[in-house]
Amino acid sequence: MPSDVVLRAANVVHRALIELSGGRLGHRLIGMPSLELTTVGRRSGEPRSVMLTSPLQLGEALVVVASRGGDDRHPAWFLNAREHPDVQVSLAGGPRQPMRSRVVDAEERAVLWPQITRRYRNYAGYQRRTQREIPLLVLEPVPSEEPGEGAPAS
Repeated sequence: MPSDVVLRAANVVHRALIELSGGRLGHRLIGMPSLELTTVGRRSGEPRSVMLTSPLQLGEALVVVASRGGDDRHPAWFLNAREHPDVQVSLAGGPRQPMRSRVVDAEERAVLWPQITRRYRNYAGYQRRTQREIPLLVLEPVPSEEPGEGAPAS
């Protein structure tokens, strides 16, 4: 299983690839769009950012896999997003967009997981390495407020 140091280093390298290439490289990895997910730390309350890939998109929603390379522990970003579901996502170096994360239930996972592992077999391998069921998170755009919504009534 990848150590915390290896995972942090991979994030640094990924960000550097995007920056050094002027954004021409690093926005797609192994055919998947990459994204920067910013969560609120469940203990610190501070913003925490991580580079991830989305093996499946559902309209404007993005599915991410909390595999941590098949480790027996959930990734910190997953624990943060589960506790604080209001997150921000940046795609292709664009501005951060508010999104809401949700952990898929067993029924939805039964539909999504085979779609993911058919295209990206590494995820099936990660699942075989661990006793935990690897969670899937859906990142959904937060609807923008309509003009006048939330304004006090006169």
